[in-house]
Amino acid sequence: MEKKTIFEALNSINVNDKTEKKAGLTYLSWAWAWAEVKKLYPNVQRRVYETETGMNYFTDGNTCWVKVGVTIGDIEHIDYLPVMNNRNQSIKLDQLTSFDVNKAIQRSTTKALALHGLGLYIYAGEDLPEGYEPPKPKLEEARFVKALENIKNGSYTVEKLKASFELTEEQLKRL
Repeated sequence: MEKKTIFEALNSINVNDKTEKKAGLTYLSWAWAWAEVKKLYPNVQRRVYETETGMNYFTDGNTCWVKVGVTIGDIEHIDYLPVMNNRNQSIKLDQLTSFDVNKAIQRSTTKALALHGLGLYIYAGEDLPEGYEPPKPKLEEARFVKALENIKNGSYTVEKLKASFELTEEQLKRL
């Protein structure tokens, strides 16, 4: 069996149940993303870049952005992200708070992790990761699902289902 690359391993993880929607955009929790990557790559490193004067954000005098790098193995991916408000608009320098900068750093961390593969499909507007295959149902589950479909189309009876799968009346009621 061929060993997966870092990108292939992370890009095959389905993160859909860890995302949330805000203002029509999909977000992945930075804490969950970091934990998942640490499980596979315990030596992963994050670097929050600073200015020469030690500020953890950069500015053009009007708005601000952060720069975050994530290194796995010998590959660093860097993300630049504007510091934004809850409407995804850049925050003016004179309205900037440390909380805003912190949120941007965490979001930028998630995006840098995505450049390594984890949840990258979210930014492409996709629903599932490349190469993701849902688990195949066990033979008995597949047979049961097929029987239910046949009941719906009239070629199978509830009595037959009950007998074939040795279901109790209580189990039938829950179906």
